[in-house]
Amino acid sequence: MKAIRFAKTGGPEVLTLQDIELPPPAPGQARVNHGAIGVNFLDTYHRSGLYPVALPSGLGTEAAGTVEAVGEGVTSVKPGDRVGYCTGPLGAYAEASNVPADRVVKLPAAIGDEVAAAAMLKGMTAQYLLKQTFKVQAGQTILFHSAAGGVGLIAGQWAKHLGATVIGTVGSDGKIELAKARGYDHVLNLKMDDWVAKVRELTNGEGVPVVYDSVGKDTFAGSLDCLAVRGMLVSFGNSSGAVPAFEPGILSAKGSLYLTRPTLFHYARAAHELQAMADDLFAVIASGAVKIVINQRFALKDARAAHEALHSRKTTGATVLVP
Repeated sequence: MKAIRFAKTGGPEVLTLQDIELPPPAPGQARVNHGAIGVNFLDTYHRSGLYPVALPSGLGTEAAGTVEAVGEGVTSVKPGDRVGYCTGPLGAYAEASNVPADRVVKLPAAIGDEVAAAAMLKGMTAQYLLKQTFKVQAGQTILFHSAAGGVGLIAGQWAKHLGATVIGTVGSDGKIELAKARGYDHVLNLKMDDWVAKVRELTNGEGVPVVYDSVGKDTFAGSLDCLAVRGMLVSFGNSSGAVPAFEPGILSAKGSLYLTRPTLFHYARAAHELQAMADDLFAVIASGAVKIVINQRFALKDARAAHEALHSRKTTGATVLVP
């Protein structure tokens, strides 16, 4: 089968399309034939070496498709089942993959392969951020960076559905209307606006109870300055680079603030947690409250171009690869 592999870390140019042999599923595994593959910023961290992996390696953790075969002991899924996964081992950038059966979730008929592949990692990230890490309540005002990104477009709609007033930030004026169309009440351009002052203005000087920050280095200090007393900064990404070292005393000086660095993998350790989060996501999509926006599609062989597009910061919504 065809698969994207890389033998050294670096830029998108290290990705190559190769013919590989996929063995039968081992005990506890399911072989999933992919209908669509999710592309995420997490993948660039593995490729670049920011998150080290053993080399040579496959890439990607998210895909949706149909179970072709199962290994010994697997009873949770069977051949013919439509499934998706987003916390699987690296290797989703391929025509098929063997995945631990307890890491796949069953897809309802209303959710197609492309929607599942575009929505699972980003959508379940939004789920744990908004409903577990900090439980957003009706009437609150929150700040979410990268409002026009894959997670941001889902989170804006979902937070609005929960009854929040949602402030978002984007990297260019061209993304403002897209974010406003997906739940954001106020959208600020990080490059043009004095966004910290505007957040304070929008909250009558109080600040917000939570900031969701996937940008990292460029927004960390400002995010802290947007928080209300005892507010929480949820740092869950590094699109501008890793947050530099800082003295914990800054948290008390700015209002006894909380800082957390969560990951989906810790919120979905058990199979029942994973399925429950997926079911919550699929239900809010099926209700129409959250619409999944797929604005970029690439053939599997063009994974390098997909990563170049991500790095350009010009992509909006979700990106998928099609085998």
